[in-house]
Amino acid sequence: MAGPTADFWQEKFNKNEIAWDRGAASPQLLAWLDSGALQPCRILVPGCGSGWEVAELARRGFEVVGLDYTEAAVARTQALCAEQGVKAEVVQADALTYAPSAPFDAIYEQTCLCAIHPDHWQTYTAQMQRWLKPGGQLWVLFMQMLHPAASEEGRVYGPPYHCDINAMRALLPAFLWDWPKPPYAKVMHPTLQHELALTLTRR
Repeated sequence: MAGPTADFWQEKFNKNEIAWDRGAASPQLLAWLDSGALQPCRILVPGCGSGWEVAELARRGFEVVGLDYTEAAVARTQALCAEQGVKAEVVQADALTYAPSAPFDAIYEQTCLCAIHPDHWQTYTAQMQRWLKPGGQLWVLFMQMLHPAASEEGRVYGPPYHCDINAMRALLPAFLWDWPKPPYAKVMHPTLQHELALTLTRR
C-alpha cells in the first residue's frame, strides 16, 4: 500500500512529532460553530488525531464519532474527552474500509485526506459519499502545501499531501457534490502552510 502506515503515525505520536497539532480545535471549526453555520447533528471526524475537534463538537451538543487507525490517536482522543467530561464515540479503524452502522449528517474533514497517499484518494472520497446522508454536508479544509519536488519533478510529496483544488474538483465532482463559489477562506496552519475552508453538500 502506497503512503504512510498506521505504524508510521503511531511512531509520530510516540515521539510527539505532531507538528500539525495546534493544541486546540481548529480556528475554522470554531468559526463555523460560533457563526451557527454548523449546527448540532450526527458528525464524523476522520483522522481525529489528538481529538481536539471531537471534544469541541461533543461539548457543543453534537453526536460525534472520532475515527483513527492509530492506537495512540484513539487513546489521546478518549483521554481528552474524559478529561473534559464529554461523550463521544471513538473508533479505531481504517478510513478506507470503515463502515458505520448508520449514515452521518455531516463530516468534518481536516487532517485525513492530506495524510492519505493520493493513490487512495478516490477510495477515500467514495467513502465520504457513502458515509453521508443525501443532503449531508462535508465541512472540509484542503491542505495547500505544494512542494518544489512535486511541481518541478512530478514527485508525490508528503504527508501532508498537497490538495490541489483542481484535483479536489475531480475527486468530488459537481454531479455528486454541490460546491460553493470561490474565493474560499484561507486558514493558516501550524506547518506555516495554509488550508482552504469550504462546505460541500452531498447530492
